[in-house]
Amino acid sequence: MTEPGVPTGRRARAARHLGLTGAVLLAVAGWLGGVLPEVPPTGPWRAPHGPAAILCWLVGTALMVGAWWALRAGAPSTRWAYVTAGLWTLPLLLTPPLASRDVYSYACQGWSYAAGHDPYRVGVAAAGCPWVDAVAPIWRDTPAPYGPAFVLLAALAAVLGGTLVGTLMVLRLYAVAGVLLVALSLPGLARAAGVPTRRAAWLGLASPLVGVHLVAGAHNDAVMLGLLLLGLLVLVRSPGRTGALLVAGVLLGLAVAVKATALVVLPFAALAAVHGRYTLRALLRDGGRLAGAVLATLAAVSALSGLGLGWVAGLARSGDSQQWTSAPTAVGFVVDYVGELAGRRPDAVPVTRAVGLLVLAVLLVLLWWRAWTALRRLNDVRQRVHRLAAARPRVTLGAAGAALAATVLLAPVLHPWYVTWPLLLLAVSATRTTWFVAPAAVAAFLTLPDGTSVARYTKAPGAIVMTALLLVLLVGAARGRWHPTVRRDGAGPG
Repeated sequence: MTEPGVPTGRRARAARHLGLTGAVLLAVAGWLGGVLPEVPPTGPWRAPHGPAAILCWLVGTALMVGAWWALRAGAPSTRWAYVTAGLWTLPLLLTPPLASRDVYSYACQGWSYAAGHDPYRVGVAAAGCPWVDAVAPIWRDTPAPYGPAFVLLAALAAVLGGTLVGTLMVLRLYAVAGVLLVALSLPGLARAAGVPTRRAAWLGLASPLVGVHLVAGAHNDAVMLGLLLLGLLVLVRSPGRTGALLVAGVLLGLAVAVKATALVVLPFAALAAVHGRYTLRALLRDGGRLAGAVLATLAAVSALSGLGLGWVAGLARSGDSQQWTSAPTAVGFVVDYVGELAGRRPDAVPVTRAVGLLVLAVLLVLLWWRAWTALRRLNDVRQRVHRLAAARPRVTLGAAGAALAATVLLAPVLHPWYVTWPLLLLAVSATRTTWFVAPAAVAAFLTLPDGTSVARYTKAPGAIVMTALLLVLLVGAARGRWHPTVRRDGAGPG
């Protein structure tokens, strides 16, 4: 008898073949009009093979997203999900970079450091990177916003690769290694949280965002996420043990030293570190050990690189790009439009972005406090041990995933690959999935193969739609109809 929610063999095979066809079409789009070193002077549709590339891209994306969505309740088995995700990834390994020029920035930042320049003080153009023409113009004169661990990795890629193509190959190998760490961690995290591994593996690995942006685009988010999930896995398997806390702290510290986004997860990782009853003393004991290991790792990497904390200043420049995909930026656009109708130009984007960051800070505190109180209630819950054991990881991982979702929603900038941050954590912890799977499906359509953002050409309508969606979300939250984090019974995200 078929388990409820498990797709039939025919349906699963159809999804596998449709997704593979889509991946092949995306690879073709990459060769016809992907992110090649030369920056096209006009839009992608005016390139020699532009129309064909865009057609392959749109059809391929639709096929992959449709196949992924069709099995969102879970693949037939965990092994089937891994094999299918691997098949879909193969064509994307053999294509030029897709959907973003960031990998060229990585290459030049690594070259600059290897050549003796400080990438946190000198832009890649001023450093004299020989590949600077491949970097997006907006990022040629800005400091690197990435942590010292990734700067070291990028420098190693530049030294080992030698040429631009060789450097890109090494950077893609890093991304593949990061995705493999994610694949290694997903089943253990899902089992710890009581979530079907066949569903977690499918949602986390077969998503087009993972194949297109983390693998083909070679974004350093893949390395950050791999380290982050592996560190969390160590914590949920052995909370409170000194050795596990040290190992997890090193992994989480390295994740932060790749990309600062991992900082959002650390307060929730401290909750996962607690062994036994949840008390303030236990939190300070186990969470303090974890924090010490994280700080020690950051200090060691900063000292090894000789770069210190200079990368913090680079984070401020990551908001130079303004697109409606960021909710606060979209609200600022709408305020500006309304002001123009009244004969004024309020220039509201900086203000709405600041408000968004303030709201995010408050929301992160509330999410942590809600998780903490739910875990405290579990101290007195009388139920079977294995149910209690699953509830704790589900609460901590779900709250961390919700925190990353809030970060993606309220940050000044949102690129499609940012959606993978909450996607992977929620895949192993959430009981209801549509609320985070649907945005991930939409995000897959937000870029073109050459890295052009669709948001650039849909500024006004996109800003209006995003603002309307934000208002609906706020109204639903105010009425208590949307609770993506911790349920009242402490069972975890819904």
